[in-house]
Amino acid sequence: MEVFTIGFTKKNAEVFFNFLKTSNVKTLIDVRLNNVSQLAGYAKRDDLRFFLRELCGAEYVHSPELAPTKDILNAYKKGEMPWQEYEDKFLNLMGQRNIEKIFNPTLLDHGCLLCSEHEPHLCHRRLVVDYLNEHSNLNLIVKHLY
Repeated sequence: MEVFTIGFTKKNAEVFFNFLKTSNVKTLIDVRLNNVSQLAGYAKRDDLRFFLRELCGAEYVHSPELAPTKDILNAYKKGEMPWQEYEDKFLNLMGQRNIEKIFNPTLLDHGCLLCSEHEPHLCHRRLVVDYLNEHSNLNLIVKHLY
């Protein structure tokens, strides 16, 4: 099953939506805790839902169960927690939440996980797909768009 990930930072709307359209993304799965931040620009929930439908023929789903807790995220962003500890805590959280059992896997078929980070290397969206590949029988083929 082919799945994508993307971050909206360092991309203007044209680049962002062209990535999604040319990749034939069916569903954008928003894995952010806060999907209405003023800093998000075109990537705010309601605007994103509209642009996806009109420009890409794609659906929008907010999945906060695939996001870190505020405590974990804030500690990492403030530099109080190194990446490895963040990764460990987040993966443990995914296990506690049993995301492999509660998340609808059909959304991942030509779905795209959205977060704010430009690149996936230090972003939880990569950890989500890695976790699902390890703890489910989905066999996800992941392509990071950046």
